[in-house]
Amino acid sequence: MVYRSEFPVFAVTADLVILTLREQQLCVLLVRRGVEPYAGMLALPGGFVHENEDLVDAAYRELAEETGIDPALVTGLEQLQTYGTPGRDPRPERVVSVAWVMLGANLPDPVAGSDAAEALWVPVTDLCEQELAFDHARILNDGLERARSGLEHSALATAFVGPEFTVSELRGVYEAVWGERLDPANFQRKVTGTKDFLIPVKGQLSLGRGRPARVYRAGPATVLHPPLRRA
Repeated sequence: MVYRSEFPVFAVTADLVILTLREQQLCVLLVRRGVEPYAGMLALPGGFVHENEDLVDAAYRELAEETGIDPALVTGLEQLQTYGTPGRDPRPERVVSVAWVMLGANLPDPVAGSDAAEALWVPVTDLCEQELAFDHARILNDGLERARSGLEHSALATAFVGPEFTVSELRGVYEAVWGERLDPANFQRKVTGTKDFLIPVKGQLSLGRGRPARVYRAGPATVLHPPLRRA
């Protein structure tokens, strides 16, 4: 007996909001589509989930296939939202997207693969000049807000720096992601006074320009009490 469902068959995709800092700017990874629909337009990396594939596995696979970036370099991964508005994809079948936010420190230059004609890092401040395929502008804006609010309540900012960092480097993350300047002394007081957020690396000082600065690593805290608020 063949079971016939009265419900339509949906296609599922994984779309990725991949963020990193490059030259002290918050950048998102975009691909130029090499196939229809929207051939030649910029879009978020992503693609269809295979029939017997877990959603998170599809996200990591698309990261590697479309951008050439090793998933091991991504230190933060969070499911963002599901997008299923009818007509969001012009193909005949209805397409529902599960979107993910991926973060990483010093992520390398991408290499386009799969059906992407080009892969490139684009500063978030330049996005007002770009039109994205599908509903990817909405997904990207949601992903950016998730990252910005995440810096307020969690230790997410440490995903954008290396294993050891200075407070100044961490402040640069907050300034780039939030898009606002922060008072250095006030910021240092807050982050060093937040329980288990930062742990000093014993005997280590940064020897960059200016006075030597203490070096820290991420502490065990995942939730910040009190949170660091945007202006």
